[in-house]
Amino acid sequence: MGQQVRDRFVELYGTGPEGVWSAPGRVNLIGEHTDYNDGFVMPFALPHTAVAAVSRRTDGVLRLHSADIDGGVVELRLADLAPQSDRNWTAYPAGVVWALREAGHPVTGADVHLASTVPAGAGLSSSAALEVVIALALNDLYDLGLPRWQLARLCQRAENVYVGAPTGIMDQTASACCEEGHALFLDTRDLSQKQIPFDLAAEGMRLLVVDTRVKHAHNEGEYGKRRAGCEKGAALLGVDALRDVPYDGLDAALERLGDEEEIVRLVRHIVTENQRVERVVSLLESGDTRAIGPVLVAGHASLRDDFRISCPELDLVVDTALAAGALGARMTGGGFGGSAIVLAEAADTDTITKAVQEAFAAAGFTAPRVFEAVPAAGARRLSPAA
Repeated sequence: MGQQVRDRFVELYGTGPEGVWSAPGRVNLIGEHTDYNDGFVMPFALPHTAVAAVSRRTDGVLRLHSADIDGGVVELRLADLAPQSDRNWTAYPAGVVWALREAGHPVTGADVHLASTVPAGAGLSSSAALEVVIALALNDLYDLGLPRWQLARLCQRAENVYVGAPTGIMDQTASACCEEGHALFLDTRDLSQKQIPFDLAAEGMRLLVVDTRVKHAHNEGEYGKRRAGCEKGAALLGVDALRDVPYDGLDAALERLGDEEEIVRLVRHIVTENQRVERVVSLLESGDTRAIGPVLVAGHASLRDDFRISCPELDLVVDTALAAGALGARMTGGGFGGSAIVLAEAADTDTITKAVQEAFAAAGFTAPRVFEAVPAAGARRLSPAA
């Protein structure tokens, strides 16, 4: 796709770009909604990427074009960029430019053409891929020298402040830092990372992503309510973040919350989910990969019953896949739609896929999109080689 993006840039702007970059979407294996609670997450990058051809400008103008959105080149003045002033797709790349400039980095403009194969609204971090590819390109072109974790932080600030979506740090860090053939064990408090080998094919397994095609939008309220509830729980328990509630002290903590039923549910999910991430890391490192299946199932039950962010389509994927022989399954991403993941023996994937498709048809749901998720490389420069 890099050459296509380069060629289209030339058509749009009349000259070749200074470079072409890519940044992937991600699947989160385990660790949902823990990132804004200073907890643990375990994403890996997808082969699906956002690709950007970019050149610098010196006149304070940002020109943006997307192959995936109808319309011409959008021209913005850097001096006019302001948080939550843009409700269009352009808010994501413009927000990154704004965040870099707010942090004191000398970005003076850019011409950009983008194309993405990351499905939007599927819980696979299409927005983070868009942000990270712009940040990496500008970091290279303007010789900013920022490490990957810091680019991820700036991209998160763009999404939180400029776009207005209260997301955690996981998605941007995954896009920026994941490695091929690995899942990323990330401590979102100190951003320490550990690459965990995750080669299912070598062990005769596959991980399927089932995109329910039910769209979600993080900045439409429910995500923010959950985050505010978690912050209230931490305040009531006298801790900086729910990360600080130990798993073996969970019952006592929930008792202290008394009749705050909603807060009890949110706290229970976060504390048990952090423990599930650590359990999956331990199982993968000991080579007991198949044993992560029940942990994924427990994670889905917690998201469905305690965090209450599943939906009928996601539940149908999980229940149908397990009935058809899957090792494990759960919803992934922010919730209220999006995708589920299914861990299965390689020999069972066709049977499971067919069962899910038939179940959706019988329920009158839109046909899901099913594809295999293979841990891919994080963001990188495609051309010219760095």
